[in-house]
Amino acid sequence: MADYQVRHVTRYSYQEEVSHCHNLAHMCPGSNRHQDCNDLKLHVFPGPSVSGYRKDYFGNLVYSFSVEDAHTALEIISESKVSTHPIDYGNLNHSPKVSEIPMLLKSLQSKEDMDALEYLSDSTFVARSPVFENFGLEMMDPEKPVLEAVRDYTLRFYNTFEFKVGATTIHTPLTQVLKNRKGVCQDFTHLSIAALRSMGIPCRYVSGYIETFPPPGQTKLQGSDASHAWFSVYSPGIGWVDYDPTNGKMLSEEYIFTSIGRDFADVSPLKGILFGGGKHKLKVEVDVIRQWHNS
Repeated sequence: MADYQVRHVTRYSYQEEVSHCHNLAHMCPGSNRHQDCNDLKLHVFPGPSVSGYRKDYFGNLVYSFSVEDAHTALEIISESKVSTHPIDYGNLNHSPKVSEIPMLLKSLQSKEDMDALEYLSDSTFVARSPVFENFGLEMMDPEKPVLEAVRDYTLRFYNTFEFKVGATTIHTPLTQVLKNRKGVCQDFTHLSIAALRSMGIPCRYVSGYIETFPPPGQTKLQGSDASHAWFSVYSPGIGWVDYDPTNGKMLSEEYIFTSIGRDFADVSPLKGILFGGGKHKLKVEVDVIRQWHNS
């Protein structure tokens, strides 16, 4: 078990005055079988005239707010305290084979099976294709149990692709990411989802944070962490299991959930409508600080 303080700061600076704006923030760690959110506060400057928390379609806790005073800068600060704990998935060999998943989902046994079908379809940033299916088949053995095969895929992906900031944008086609084998966690997660869905395996996008560590002998810089992304795979009879292709591993205690969805479009940290503003600059700072307790 690990305890964390998380601080996520988003600052927009506008070239021209914004008369008013309406926004939705996915910056709210919730509680699930992996973590407990013990405290959550969101601060908005300038202060909103209307604000509130609610659950979205996917069950995520979101914060909506409207700023109706004219402004040239907007700052949103999310502060939370989260305790994470490991999940025992049991023996990965006990999951169905990759090749069996499509047939099992045609003989649905539970509401969870039914709900998982939504994560087989195309979405804003992910489209199924024989190209991605072939990529998935190259990276994993379809006759292996699915949870073991995806674990193998995740490690192979980590050893094949290069994490490189600036190599892509949110609009870079996944075919280009696959060809160049470079990108960031968002690209790697979208590409993995495309491959798995193309193989008939339900797969969803997860947004959150991960504790990072400075190089040996150096102090961790304030605001140096970042939002992170990974994917969850659905195995009939077992449920959702999470994998991180960027780091080549299954989830462990240093991961913190904020939102799940079909892809990034469903879980963007901040989205909304503004009136005015012109060009803008964006600055994001994230701190994930582990709290050490004296024994």
